[in-house]
Amino acid sequence: MTALDRLTLDVRPGEVFGFLGPNGAGKSTTIRLLLGLARATAGRAEVFGVDAGDVARAHRSLAYVPADVALWPQLTGAEILHLQARTGPGTDLPYRDELVERFGLDLSKPARTYSTGNRQKVALVAAFATRAPLLVLDEPTSGLDPLMEREFRTAVGQARHRGQTVFLSSHQLAEVEAVCDRVGILRAGRLVEVATIGRLRGLHRSEVTVSYTGLAPVLSTVAGVASVEAAGDGQLRFTVTGPPAPALRALADAGITALSVREPSLEEIFLEYYGTQAGR
Repeated sequence: MTALDRLTLDVRPGEVFGFLGPNGAGKSTTIRLLLGLARATAGRAEVFGVDAGDVARAHRSLAYVPADVALWPQLTGAEILHLQARTGPGTDLPYRDELVERFGLDLSKPARTYSTGNRQKVALVAAFATRAPLLVLDEPTSGLDPLMEREFRTAVGQARHRGQTVFLSSHQLAEVEAVCDRVGILRAGRLVEVATIGRLRGLHRSEVTVSYTGLAPVLSTVAGVASVEAAGDGQLRFTVTGPPAPALRALADAGITALSVREPSLEEIFLEYYGTQAGR
């Protein structure tokens, strides 16, 4: 069985890259290749030019947060962070202390007493405080409450500002939309799209509603326009794919009194790729 099929992907230094796909698409396999926990039958995975299979060298450049964090049960949070700082690629200690405060983490307790969310916080604090140029985050907010998710987004932005690269695999589409520069969408082991959030929206339909006086504008032959329908007296609704200029020219002489455009969310775009396969 093929887990990944001719996957070619470059993540640029200093960017936040979102990696999307349903269960079984190959996201975890990709991350295992990056971490050197699996080897490809063809091709190679590299971390800043170092073969990911050379784990000792590659891991000097990265920090990893898994979806399900396991900690040493007898050690306190403080001891775990101290150990990780000593064994990793270096830690910004003042920033780590700031993160501990922001995430509301009690470091005095042994890890066996931590909830899922607190275990996640320990891993996130350790990763964001590291000087590693690459942060690999696999469903990193699965145990966090909404307030802590906001802190996570702030920390991702600060990592970008510090010049770190963030590779974020997530099912939280709003999270990806809020923090990522580009996204890649994986389906059945194949990469079906890589684009910025803005470009990805531009490849898909935006919904336009107009109010007009007089005769309704004629849009049926305008390039990029589809699904034209009356939305009430003196109102028209339609979708636009690609550049909106042809539609705007067609509306120019129609006595338009109001116009609103709703861009598709990342979730809607995602469902366009997977809705048919999921039987929706």
